[in-house]
Amino acid sequence: MLLCCVFSGNALDLSSGPLNRPYSDGRAWHLGFYVGVNAQDLRFRHNGFITESGESWFVEQPGYSPGFNVGGLVDFRLNDYFNVRLSPGLFFGSRDIKMREAESGEMYRQNIKSAIVVLPVDVKYSAVRYRNSRPYLTAGIMPGVDVAKKRTDYLKLKPFDFYLTAGFGCDFYLPFFKLNPEIKFCFGFTDILSHNRPDLSEEPDRFKITQSLKKATSKMIVLSFYFE
Repeated sequence: MLLCCVFSGNALDLSSGPLNRPYSDGRAWHLGFYVGVNAQDLRFRHNGFITESGESWFVEQPGYSPGFNVGGLVDFRLNDYFNVRLSPGLFFGSRDIKMREAESGEMYRQNIKSAIVVLPVDVKYSAVRYRNSRPYLTAGIMPGVDVAKKRTDYLKLKPFDFYLTAGFGCDFYLPFFKLNPEIKFCFGFTDILSHNRPDLSEEPDRFKITQSLKKATSKMIVLSFYFE
């Protein structure tokens, strides 16, 4: 809706007319904020574990649920083409997990909700500005900590994670601010599955799901709209 309001009509033409905010990229640093949506994923690696009763369990995330993210931005200019960007924020989301036994087809489901506090650090490479638009690429790292309360269930995730990120977007120079739609891919490379489950001491049958997994890593696709 926001994009439709901004770009519709004849009031704004990014390919012609006067240059909007011609000196905005020359500042040593500037602030901004962003809002957006995300889709969180979990990738499971199995270890071939078989229970004493002969059960073999497999875990997967069959689909995606949309989440919401919001945060701030601090942008530091290095030169005409490179910037370093800090964008602390909060990512809300959920993952629907399906657990299935190979022979009997018995199935369990679990919904894992998350509220992840993140501190992305990105290097932004921008192309040459063309009129009132300027495409760019980003790459960086993103540590995060999940502050959502975890309940006793089949699977439990560790709160801390670390991502490698890569993305692309475009700066649109509007009369009063700069709007940047951006897509970012986040790849977690730490095992976030909690293998030690003393909370299941009274429900040992639930522990078989964790025993069937070697590791679990997270992934995210994030669509953000930056206002600078």
